[in-house]
Amino acid sequence: MAHAPQDQIAPLLTPEGWELLASLAPYRDEDSFELNAALRKAGHPAERVSAVLTQSRLRTRAEAKFGEFARQMLFTQAGLEQATRLNVAAHHAQRFAAAGISHVADLGCGLGADSLALASLDINVTSVEMDETTAACATVNLIPFPNATVVHADAAAVPLEGVDGVWLDPARRVTSTSGTKRIWDPEAFSPPLSFVESLAAEGKAVGVKMGPGMPHESVPAGCEAQWVSVAGDVTEVTLWFNAVRRPGVRRAALVLGSQGPAELASADEFGAGPSAPVGPVEGYLYEPDGAVIRAGLVADVALQLGGHLVDEHIAYICAPELVATPFARAYKVLDVMPYNVKALKAWVKQEGITVLDIKKRGTAVTPEELRKQLLPSGKNTKKGSGKAATLVLTRIGEDRVAIVVEPVQPA
Repeated sequence: MAHAPQDQIAPLLTPEGWELLASLAPYRDEDSFELNAALRKAGHPAERVSAVLTQSRLRTRAEAKFGEFARQMLFTQAGLEQATRLNVAAHHAQRFAAAGISHVADLGCGLGADSLALASLDINVTSVEMDETTAACATVNLIPFPNATVVHADAAAVPLEGVDGVWLDPARRVTSTSGTKRIWDPEAFSPPLSFVESLAAEGKAVGVKMGPGMPHESVPAGCEAQWVSVAGDVTEVTLWFNAVRRPGVRRAALVLGSQGPAELASADEFGAGPSAPVGPVEGYLYEPDGAVIRAGLVADVALQLGGHLVDEHIAYICAPELVATPFARAYKVLDVMPYNVKALKAWVKQEGITVLDIKKRGTAVTPEELRKQLLPSGKNTKKGSGKAATLVLTRIGEDRVAIVVEPVQPA
């Protein structure tokens, strides 16, 4: 039987539970049975042992988002799934700091990631969370910051007198006994997008984190929409209103990669802006970052590269020369073939390929299914143990093509 979240947190909020959690070193999942038995044998009650082991696992998973801070924090499964990565939260907080905002209400603070980033910049934070267990976790996570206060209340019902900035991360999932399920309608979020717009209409500096798949037509007028990707994964679109909106920016792509942050921004409305020429597959193929695609800035990147689109409706760029850019992944074009399974299978056999990376855009082909058809064993051999190749499947006009490419390693 699944434990309710409060059953997994309450035993930790005691001196004995906290001490036991602090004493536990990271462990492998396969060792959990033996560790459970050892802790029970040492006299710890079952509910405390279960809570501590669960929390330790969540802390290990949370390191990807929170780094070393994760070992001192408390998490719930659902809260961790939606929590903002700490490096992204830092960018949110810097917006409010740059605008001179002194007191931010973090409405729907979750586990407190954004509150933590705001408080670390000496901004006063009122962190509001409706779920009691999650609010308890946020309280623990924000203990180091006297300028942060956690309030257990409905985000839409908290008075905002004296608050000059509002940050919102609406709940976009519903939790049930079978797990969590994503919600797509912005008016079904908690709080809904209309509530966010009403705060902005009052003139407050407002930032709201939304899912990255938000359609352009759903983005309100009068705000800046900034899509964010972390290591190639598009994590969110943030809508910025009033004092935290940058003048002359309607949409932007913020790319956080190994080389540090890079941003591309445009003052143009969605669907407007420059257009890129269309040309042949040649030289180098560029695959734009997902944030660039979501923000509608593919043509801008093509022009920066001195390149062109291979098809006006598909986000692949070609350019004759290799140009370093944080906004796209580069591949050297080796060959272009018509898409034909029989011919591709013969090519794989002739080249002795045993590892095949397949990318696609603008075609219904499923890479996993095609790999089964093309490779002798039906699947990739262990990387490093055979010859590898990369295929890009796409459409140029009415023609389906397979482009053989070689990844260019970032400098």
